Amino acid sequence: MTYRVGQWATGNVGRQALRAIIEHPDLDLVGVVVSDPLKVGRDAGELAGTGRRTGVRATADPAELIAARPDVISYTAVGTSGRREVATGSRPGDALDDLCRVLEAGVNVVSSALIPLVHPPSADPAAVRRLRAACALGESSCLTTGLDPGLMNDVLPLVLSGVCLRIDAIRVSEIMCYGLWDKPEAIVGKFGFGRPLDHRPPILLPGVLTLMWGPVVHLIAERLDAPLDEVTEWYEPCPAPETFRVPAGEIAKGTTAGLRFRVTGVVRGRPAIVVEHVTRLREDLAPHWPAPPFGQAGGYRVEIDGEPPWRMDVANPGAADPTVPGTLATALRLVNAIPAVAEAPPGLHTPFTLPLFTGRRLLR
Repeated sequence: MTYRVGQWATGNVGRQALRAIIEHPDLDLVGVVVSDPLKVGRDAGELAGTGRRTGVRATADPAELIAARPDVISYTAVGTSGRREVATGSRPGDALDDLCRVLEAGVNVVSSALIPLVHPPSADPAAVRRLRAACALGESSCLTTGLDPGLMNDVLPLVLSGVCLRIDAIRVSEIMCYGLWDKPEAIVGKFGFGRPLDHRPPILLPGVLTLMWGPVVHLIAERLDAPLDEVTEWYEPCPAPETFRVPAGEIAKGTTAGLRFRVTGVVRGRPAIVVEHVTRLREDLAPHWPAPPFGQAGGYRVEIDGEPPWRMDVANPGAADPTVPGTLATALRLVNAIPAVAEAPPGLHTPFTLPLFTGRRLLR
């Protein structure tokens, strides 16, 4: 069966999603919404970098996309949370309005925006009520997977939990080296690299880590039927041992050159569900921190303390820019979920209320 699909936004994730939609044998691109005036009127194939024309031109008017009556819209515009707009650089109010507009029109949605909706029961109740009402009115369905390759954070640890006799704790880690990442707005602005150790970048403002990664902790706890006492935050910076340069700029000796942080779900008074990120500008920094698997530039690790204990490593081969495989994986999870979401009953969904997303029809 072929599904009519629209793409809303063509940023880092959206561009990858657009390419995947164009190249998927079961998906038919019917429209693209962009916010950059320089992209308006350009062919979708050009925006996606596929090297071929599609005949679908980008528009700045969402009404044109909705009028094309897609079965599903892939929504990847920035819209991180229900609050802390300044800290995260998000546009949550707009994103919520956009999603409700689409769902009320009877169009299903797969989305990387509004990260708390990864786990609707713990998200902002007012936002959830609006979205559920929109789904009911339009008889439409909505899946939010978040910005990270969520498969690493939710499905893989829970699949591995199914071969345990006893679980004491679950830890999911993302380990990256951003030394070749030529994006000062992220390296300095988001993570605070090159700033004094006591500087708090936006990502470390109180509550932001929980907004970004807490939903995954809640989702795992729900699937394990393990009520949480609380969710806590922790972080540790690593100083540069000497002054050095990266494409994003100079990192002075003693300033932040690495950052490790975690969000922890506490169960019965002990840390039980941990989502951790380890980020460096050089691979030799903080050798006491976890290293990427298989000698690659980055990767993901799932660890289960219990009987038997388990460890699963997934390598990220993005040596030049480790964010590229990550954003591609985020986009592909959305796109490959489109058939399941198109066939789902109305309402807000998680990966565990839908059939398993696979690479169906992608074996070439």
